[in-house]
Amino acid sequence: MRAPVKLAVFDCDGTLVDGQGAVVVAMERAFAAHALPCPDASQVRRAVGLSLPHAVMRLAPDLPPATLRAVVDGYKQAFRAAREAGEVTEPLYGGIAPLLAALDGAGWTLGVATGKSARGLSHCLAVHGLERTFATLQTADGHPSKPHPAMLEAAMAEAGATADVTVMIGDTVYDIAMACRIGVRAIGVGWGYHAPAELSGAGAAFVAGSVAELKEYLLA
Repeated sequence: MRAPVKLAVFDCDGTLVDGQGAVVVAMERAFAAHALPCPDASQVRRAVGLSLPHAVMRLAPDLPPATLRAVVDGYKQAFRAAREAGEVTEPLYGGIAPLLAALDGAGWTLGVATGKSARGLSHCLAVHGLERTFATLQTADGHPSKPHPAMLEAAMAEAGATADVTVMIGDTVYDIAMACRIGVRAIGVGWGYHAPAELSGAGAAFVAGSVAELKEYLLA
C-alpha cells in the first residue's frame, strides 16, 4: 500500500522570507498617494499574511470602498515599481533552504499558502531558485484571505494529502487559525511578525524559536 502523502505547507512572508521592508514602504506610498495618514509600520507588519484588501481594511477600516480599491491598486503599483527599480529585497531566513532540502529528502511534499499574489510569489521563489521546490502554490489571487481555510484545503487536494498528515507552518495567528479550522496541525515560527505567545494562544501545537528547532521538530 502506498504511504500517505506528508504535506508541509509554509506561509511565505515572515516564515520563508523577510519581506517586511518592501511591504511597509509600498503601503506607505499607497496611502500617501491618496493623501491619507500613513499607517504605523508596526501595524503594517501585523497585517502581513492577510490578502491585500483585507490588510488595507485592517489598517484603515473606515475607508470608502472606492478609496479602498484605489489604495490596493496603489500598493500594487508601488511594489511593482520598487521591484523594477531593484529596491525590493526579500531575503530567505537563515537555514530555510537547507530545511526545505532536508524535508524533501525525508519524503515530505512541500507547499506554500500565502497572502501574496501569484506573480509576487513566483518572483520571490525564482529569486531564490526555489521554483521547483514546492508541489502546490496557493495565493491570494484565487482564494479568500486567511484565516479562511480555502488555500490550505486546495493545497491538500492538489497534493493528495489529508489533514492528519498535513502541517501548516506560519508566523501569524492567521496561519494558525486557518489550520485549526480544518484540523491541520499548526506550527508557529518565532522569527516572523506575530509574537510566539500569540501563536500558542491561537492554537499552535508547537512554536519554533529557530529554523534548527523547526527542522528537529519536523524530522523527529
